Amino acid sequence: MNVTRGFTGRPRVVNPGLPPGQYDAGDDWPVLSAEVTPRLAPADWSFRVDGLVERPRTWQWDEARALPGSSYAGDIHCVTGWSKFGVRFGGVSLDTFFEAVRPRATATHAVAYSHTGYTANLPLADLTGGRAWIAWEFDGEPLAPEHGGPARLVVPHLYFWKSTKWIAGITLLDHDEPGFWEQNGYHERGNPWEEQRYSGD
Repeated sequence: MNVTRGFTGRPRVVNPGLPPGQYDAGDDWPVLSAEVTPRLAPADWSFRVDGLVERPRTWQWDEARALPGSSYAGDIHCVTGWSKFGVRFGGVSLDTFFEAVRPRATATHAVAYSHTGYTANLPLADLTGGRAWIAWEFDGEPLAPEHGGPARLVVPHLYFWKSTKWIAGITLLDHDEPGFWEQNGYHERGNPWEEQRYSGD
């Protein structure tokens, strides 16, 4: 039997909501991290947007929480093969933060970075227009540390390694700059519906 590159061993269920090569994780939410989970108290958390912006700014926990709330309700997909349906994240739309800092016209890409040093690169277009959030709640409860709490980036239309846990900031650039997994062979963008798992896919 020929085995193609990718993840195998799970039964594939016909489901129009599943991107190719994915399975429904049901009630499970697998914990996958490139780093040791930090114990970061909300009082020690901050979030900064800088780089190609008119007004770089840092928000502390209470300042971020005071911004107009927004939520995402839908599905998420991990590059390792699982998908989770009907999730709900609460937080603030990334558009709200960008409105405050005013990205320059030359900004085309972003690097999101965590309080642990992890990075992920994204086209700026994937972070605007109501497509990304800074989230601190999951299904109405505080986001657990192992899933990125106290706050994480949520970019649900891309594979979830792009949704940086323990988010500390976003730097806007005029070029693409690979993050942690992208430097280790993963795709620059990571669209689940096009199976953009690895460089060259």
